[in-house]
Amino acid sequence: MDVDTENILKIVFPHGIKDEWRDNPEFIQYVPRLGSMSLDQLNKEPDRLTEDKAAVLAQTQDLAFANYKTFIRTAECSRDTFQKLNKSEESLESLLRGLPSLSQNCQEFVRSSSDINVHRRLNSLTLTRNAQLLEILELPQLMDTCIRNGNYEDALELAAYVRRLGKKHFNIPIIANVVNEVETAWLSMLQQLLSTLRTDLPLPSVLQIVGYLRRMELFSEVELRLKFLQCRDSWLQAMLTAIPKEDALHHLSRTVELSRVHLFSIITQYRAVFGDSEADISHSSSNYNTLFYSWIMEKVMQFLSTLEKDLAHGVGSSLDSVVRQCMYFGLSLSRVGADFRGLLAPIFVKALQQSIEVSIVKATRKFEQDMENFTLPKIHSSIARSLGSMQDSNEHPPEILLEFRPLADYCNAIIMCFNDIRLCAPVALAAKATSLLQESLCSVAKSMLTFYRQEQQALTSTEKEAFTRFCACMADHLLPFLQRCLHVVFPSATIATHLGVNVHQLQKEHITFLDRSIVLDSISHLLPVKVELPPLQNLHLNEASPPSQEEVTVPSTLDSTELKVSSTSDTSSVVASVEPPPLTASSQAAASLLAESNE
Repeated sequence: MDVDTENILKIVFPHGIKDEWRDNPEFIQYVPRLGSMSLDQLNKEPDRLTEDKAAVLAQTQDLAFANYKTFIRTAECSRDTFQKLNKSEESLESLLRGLPSLSQNCQEFVRSSSDINVHRRLNSLTLTRNAQLLEILELPQLMDTCIRNGNYEDALELAAYVRRLGKKHFNIPIIANVVNEVETAWLSMLQQLLSTLRTDLPLPSVLQIVGYLRRMELFSEVELRLKFLQCRDSWLQAMLTAIPKEDALHHLSRTVELSRVHLFSIITQYRAVFGDSEADISHSSSNYNTLFYSWIMEKVMQFLSTLEKDLAHGVGSSLDSVVRQCMYFGLSLSRVGADFRGLLAPIFVKALQQSIEVSIVKATRKFEQDMENFTLPKIHSSIARSLGSMQDSNEHPPEILLEFRPLADYCNAIIMCFNDIRLCAPVALAAKATSLLQESLCSVAKSMLTFYRQEQQALTSTEKEAFTRFCACMADHLLPFLQRCLHVVFPSATIATHLGVNVHQLQKEHITFLDRSIVLDSISHLLPVKVELPPLQNLHLNEASPPSQEEVTVPSTLDSTELKVSSTSDTSSVVASVEPPPLTASSQAAASLLAESNE
C-alpha cells in the first residue's frame, strides 16, 4: 500500500479501517480508483454499488436456484472433506506424537542389528578358529592331567604359557577364567610337591622337586630352605612318632637308629640341594646357615629330650648298648659339623646316677623287709662250715652268704646294679656310687641291729651264735666282696690317673673306698673277737655238726657265677653276676669317652 492510498484511507475513514480490509487485495485496488473519481462520480458511486450489489445478489439467487443440487453436493463434499481433514489432522497429530518413539526404536533396532551383526561375525570367526580356541579352553584340564601324572615339567611350561597369554589378553573374560583355573591347579601342584617332600625320597628326587619349586618362583631363597626343612622334618617326625612307646629300650634304640640315618640323610640332601660349600659357610653374610644349624640344634635337643625321657623309664642292662648307639650317632653328625657327643655325658651320668640310686634303695628296702620275716638258722650246717673254710675268689661272691638269705639277696641286688653300669660307668659317679653304697650298708647294719634288739630276749644261745655269724658274714665277706665289685666297676688306678692323684688320696677322700668303721659302727659290739683257733677245734666242730640236706652247684664259667641252693623244704635260686665279660673295642671307646667327658 503506497502513500497516496494511505492518505485517501485517512480521509475516507478517519477512524481507521478494519484489519481484514487491509489484507483484501480488491479493497486495495478499489481505494486508488475511488480517489480518481470526480465529485459526480463519487455521488453516484453509492447508487451504483447498490445496483451492482442487487444485480450480484439476483445473479447469485438465480445461480443457486439453478444449481442447488450442485451446491448441496458441494456442501456435502465440503462437509465430508472437512471431516476427513479433521481426521487427517488428528492422525497427523498422532503420527507426530509417535514419530520420536519410532525414531528411537529405529535407532535401537539399528544398534541391535549392528550388535547382532558383530556377534554373527564373531561367531563366524569363532567357527573358523574352533580348534585353536578349544586348545586354550582345555589348558586347565591339561594342567590337572599333567599334575596328576607327575609331569611337572610340562605343567610348568603350560603355566608359563598361560601367564603370558593372560598378560596379553587380560581384558578377555574367558582368558581371565582360564588363567584363574590354571592358577588354582598351580597351587595344587605346589601342595603336591610339598607333600612329596614329606615322604622318603632319594637325593635325585629331592633335587628334582626343589628344582621345580625354584622354577615356580613362589618362595624366596630363605623361604625355600625353610619350607624344605619343614617338609623333611615333618617326615622325620612321622617316622619317630610311629615307633611304639611301650618298651623304652626298643623306643630309644629305634629313635637313635632312625634319627641317625634320616637326619644325616636330610643334612646331606640339604647341602646337595642348596650347595653350601665350606667357602660359602665361612664367608656367607646371609641367614641361610643360621637357619640350617638352628634346625639341626632343634633336632639334637629334641633327641636329647627323648633320650632323657626313655632313660628315666629305665633300659636295664642294655645301657652300654644305648651309649654305643648314641656315640655313633654323634660321630655321624660330626661329619657335618654337628657333633653333640659332649651333650650326652650329663644325660647318661644323670641316668646312671638315678639307676644306681633306685637299685640301691630297692636293695636296702628289700633287705629291711626280709629282716622283718627273717629267722636265724638253728643249726650250723656243714655247707656253711665248708664254704666258710674256702677262700673266696675275686670274681665270685662269697658262697657263705647262702646261709643268710637276706645278705645273699642284698648282694645279688647290688651286683645286678653294678652289672647294669659296668660297661659304661663314668668317672663322675665314682664318689656318688661309693657314698650311696656306704649309706646302704650302714642301713643294712642298722636293720641287723634293730632285729637283734627286737629279738634279743627271745634268742637262744644257738640263735645268738647264729646272729654273731650273721654279723661276721656281713663284715668279713659281704663288705670286702662289695668293695672288690666297686673297684671292678670303678678301677681306682684309672680314676686316680684321670684325677691326677694317687690311690692313697682316693682312699683318704673315700672315692671308691668304703669306710669299714662307719659301716660297721652299728654292729661293731656284736661282731666276734677274732682268735686264732687250732685246726683240731675246727675238725671237732665239723664232726659235731649234723649232715646237711642241701646241695651246692658252682658253675665253671669265668664271666659270671650262679649260686643255686636247693633243699627238700624250700626251693630258691640266687644269681649273682660279678665279673663283667671282656670289653669290646666299641664299648671301651664309649666308656672311655664318657669318662673323658665327665672328667
